[in-house]
Amino acid sequence: MQIQRHNEALTVDDSLMRLYVVEPAAAGQYPGILFYSDIYQLGGPILRLADRLAGYGYVVAAPEIFHRLEPVGTVIEPNDIGRLRGNDAARRTAIAQYDADAAAALDWLQNYAAVTPGQIGTLGFCIGGHLACRAALNPGVSAAVCCYPTGIHSGKLGRDSADTLERLGEISARLLLIFGDQDPHVPAEGRTALLNALATADVEHKTLVYSANHTFMRDDGYRYDPAATDAAWAEIVAFLQAGFDTAIVQPPHS
Repeated sequence: MQIQRHNEALTVDDSLMRLYVVEPAAAGQYPGILFYSDIYQLGGPILRLADRLAGYGYVVAAPEIFHRLEPVGTVIEPNDIGRLRGNDAARRTAIAQYDADAAAALDWLQNYAAVTPGQIGTLGFCIGGHLACRAALNPGVSAAVCCYPTGIHSGKLGRDSADTLERLGEISARLLLIFGDQDPHVPAEGRTALLNALATADVEHKTLVYSANHTFMRDDGYRYDPAATDAAWAEIVAFLQAGFDTAIVQPPHS
């Protein structure tokens, strides 16, 4: 499915938050997805993931998660300095600010003409996986995909300690959790703590663990695993299709 792209400007707490929006080019209404990046914001690897999702028939809205600290359009390079910069920005952003951003982006999606009413989901990677899970605390979200989500099990997210784990019982959305078994940021004990909490809270969820490292879906690093990525995409599309009752659109063959 062909796609089209544009940018939207939302004001949250007197700060300009850019939304990168990508959607099917064909006129119509589609489910909306609040799409979260990792700590490097909206660089090429993340935009390619967002574009790919839109091609399956979704309106995808990706915010710049550090808009209070970084100029509009900033891409943090995925190197040693960039890792320090991104982690520092994550540390300096308050939990309440992340929550306010989610509320604003979800409100935008819910009122966007190309989004099917009542069909809203979230998807994110790394810190974005945590943010996608936390955004699912909003009752308008019906599906959430959390790819190697960091910090849920430990409460690490921003300036404060996150209570996401303790609040899982508030989630009415279906969850898909994707992990790599070699991920040092979400070790086996962290996955176990999260899955036990989901079971206790009686949250409908599916868990996939691949023989892969952290951030294995980024196509620009040494941890990239194309086979695991393709397998994860198949699961993600099937999961969202089941949640929104939409048809699967196969990507073109190369």
